[in-house]
Amino acid sequence: MRPSSRGRILDAAVRVVERDGITALTLDAAAEGAGVSKGGLIYHFPSRDALLTAIQAHLTTRWEALLLAELTVPVEESTPAERTAAYAAVCAGGGTGAADLAFMMESASDPALAEAWSELTRRWVAPPVSAGAAEIDALVARLAADGLWLGDSVGGGGQLEPAVRAAVVRRIIELTGAAPSVG
Repeated sequence: MRPSSRGRILDAAVRVVERDGITALTLDAAAEGAGVSKGGLIYHFPSRDALLTAIQAHLTTRWEALLLAELTVPVEESTPAERTAAYAAVCAGGGTGAADLAFMMESASDPALAEAWSELTRRWVAPPVSAGAAEIDALVARLAADGLWLGDSVGGGGQLEPAVRAAVVRRIIELTGAAPSVG
């Protein structure tokens, strides 16, 4: 089945940001990357803001699929620890990249753009409601996973020796309190 122009445009926009940064994302650049005319792009996304909003949803949908693939049980049967472990594994597993981070950061000052990411994190790594040791460990695991993802995105995480990286990821997962079979 041939991918839709809309999907090709979204994927091309993400590639532009991955390669050249968020400031390089223009309607022209996205259209060129997708192999469509600017008019064809505008049919789907009448403005850069509309494109950015659609990209946020596109990326969080991809994250959702990656997170679901990490779980060993259906999401509705999963525990908060298992969801946090899945989140940590996705952040540490290399399935996400600099473009994801750039779009997440772009959304920080715009509540409409941030909503897709906020909804995702509420479902998967909700903040602790108490200062209990297990909840704090899970929060530390989430923050460590985010830090590893950030390091990978800006070039620092790739400097770890593979055995060291694997040990860091194992430790992050252990902090979630989930069973070791997650991931």
